[in-house]
Amino acid sequence: MRRFIYALILLGLLASVGAAAEPALLPDRIGPWQADGPAKTYSAKEYFQKWMAEPTPGGNILGEAGLVRVEDRNYKQGDQTWAVRVWVLGDPTGAYEVYTALLDPRLSKPTPVGDTVTGGAGAFLTGNLVMHGQSSSREIPLEDLQTLRTALTVRADRTPYPPLKGYLPVKWRVFGTERYVQGPAGFRAAMDSLGQGAYAGLANHVGFQLNAEAILARYQGEHGSGVLLLLQYPNPQLAELHLHHLEEELSAAAKRTGVTVERKASLLSLVFEATSEMHAQAIRDEVNYETEVTWNEPHQTATDPSMASMMVKIFLFTGLFMGVATAVGVAFGGMRVIIKRLYPGKVFDRPEDIEVLQLGLSGKKIDPSDMY
Repeated sequence: MRRFIYALILLGLLASVGAAAEPALLPDRIGPWQADGPAKTYSAKEYFQKWMAEPTPGGNILGEAGLVRVEDRNYKQGDQTWAVRVWVLGDPTGAYEVYTALLDPRLSKPTPVGDTVTGGAGAFLTGNLVMHGQSSSREIPLEDLQTLRTALTVRADRTPYPPLKGYLPVKWRVFGTERYVQGPAGFRAAMDSLGQGAYAGLANHVGFQLNAEAILARYQGEHGSGVLLLLQYPNPQLAELHLHHLEEELSAAAKRTGVTVERKASLLSLVFEATSEMHAQAIRDEVNYETEVTWNEPHQTATDPSMASMMVKIFLFTGLFMGVATAVGVAFGGMRVIIKRLYPGKVFDRPEDIEVLQLGLSGKKIDPSDMY
């Protein structure tokens, strides 16, 4: 028993040493930027204890998204400094939630390396890693951001992002207002960030405990605007159930302003603050979501052979059967004749085994062996 306890302690020490020895994600150099010290790594627990008061993204969102660890490193180029932070999430879905929480429509713009915050800091997403930087005075060049992104991508989990990301319409969308959430904390923060805090209480009725997902964005068209909320459920039955829950929770004031819940298979859609019912429907019509019902029946992948091929095979196998039958017949008959010649009356047609009925119409004496 004592040896077993010692073995467990040893395994725990080896595991802790292996975790501590894990190489840093952030490189020593990023283009012209040189690290001014080693990277600092915090576990999720350590990070929450030290940075829970950090406003963006909030600690609750990080916990909801599945934060694993955080890595910080400072870089210098002349008198310029660049503080880089990487959040490591359990999967790309959680990383996408944290990344969208960082976006700000006033500071964000599309770039070849993802979304970059222009106020002297960079932010991008790659796999399950979210990078956010703060610069002392100027915007980080795109080539330096691309160098860092390439270095991090090698170490990132490249499984797909949530499909709900692709359902959000692109037309009329205000860049930087996208918010993907998979829990109540993220939902409330997303609604507040888009000016819909009055509806943040819907977080308790969405059904996140049943694996529901949500994504929001603000839309601004030529003739109106609105905030689109998409909710995806594992199956249409759950979507229908929560459609009624949400309709009951929407206030009378919200319904007067035209907020309605519509379902399409497993997807629910709501449009808040729409300038008109027509514009709300126009936003819904742009949702890139189509349902497919498939039925996989058993089938043969081989095609029917041609008539010529069938005829050749018929004649071939018929001839083969006839040849085998003839050969067997000749072999049996020949063996019988040879044995009768070598051993007449001893193997085949022995007199004591032959019984022949004869009428005896002639005067010839009846001979049982007279068969021929």
